[in-house]
Amino acid sequence: MPSYAARQRKSTIVMALCLMATIIGVAWLFLILFSLLWNGLPGLSLSTFTEMTPPPGSQSGGLLNALYGSLVMTVIGVGIGAPIGILAGTYLAEYGRHSKMTPVIRFINDILLSAPSIIIGLFVYGAVVVPMRSFSAVAGSLALAVIVIPVVVRTTEDMLLLVPNTLREAASALGLPRSYVIRKVAYRAARAGLITGVLLAVARVGGETAPLLFTVLSNQFWSANLLKPMANLPVTINNFINNPDANWKHLAWTGALLITVAVLSLNISARIFGASKDGR
Repeated sequence: MPSYAARQRKSTIVMALCLMATIIGVAWLFLILFSLLWNGLPGLSLSTFTEMTPPPGSQSGGLLNALYGSLVMTVIGVGIGAPIGILAGTYLAEYGRHSKMTPVIRFINDILLSAPSIIIGLFVYGAVVVPMRSFSAVAGSLALAVIVIPVVVRTTEDMLLLVPNTLREAASALGLPRSYVIRKVAYRAARAGLITGVLLAVARVGGETAPLLFTVLSNQFWSANLLKPMANLPVTINNFINNPDANWKHLAWTGALLITVAVLSLNISARIFGASKDGR
């Protein structure tokens, strides 16, 4: 009996410590969100989405060009990285499941998944920016695509491995070719998980700053030329927050709030898709 009481005390202490750690972690999260709302909401207005980034000393201006640049590069980066990641994940889960190269590919993908984004930015700088002799939106999009690929590879492989083999066997028994089975059976069964992986990849690259500093830099003016520097929200925030100009700081806080809301929305959407898959 005394030993049972001692175990109960230890269990209570451990549970209290875990609860305390959870409260501390969640409290920091709420403090960050509160700080963003407190400093970012006052600067949020229609001009934020309709006016260009202002010069120093101006009392007006917005983030139109930065929002446009971020949207364009994110769409291009995901458009390049997501198909490559889905195809690579399909190979690992469907064709190369028993191949000796699969563990090697998976290990390399895990390394790329955990690699600091600044290293990816430096790589693209040397591979694209230096030969082109110019920062460009193309280089920034390629850097984002490299970040997207390992995220989509991992989620695609995991989701396809969760599809029961009986579904594949039933389709194969009807005489369907393997490519058709993958497209019409495996992909459909894992569709929610595949969409979740792409959304998580978008959330991953949505706020990346370091790769863009080395590849696309930024632009104070409107530019739709993909071969030239283009304004983007993360680098604009970095530049504005380090400047003593009060209006720039307010815009930086507003931009940070917009990125946070976008990333949270994507993560919530991913959770909803994941829950819908689990509920089927």
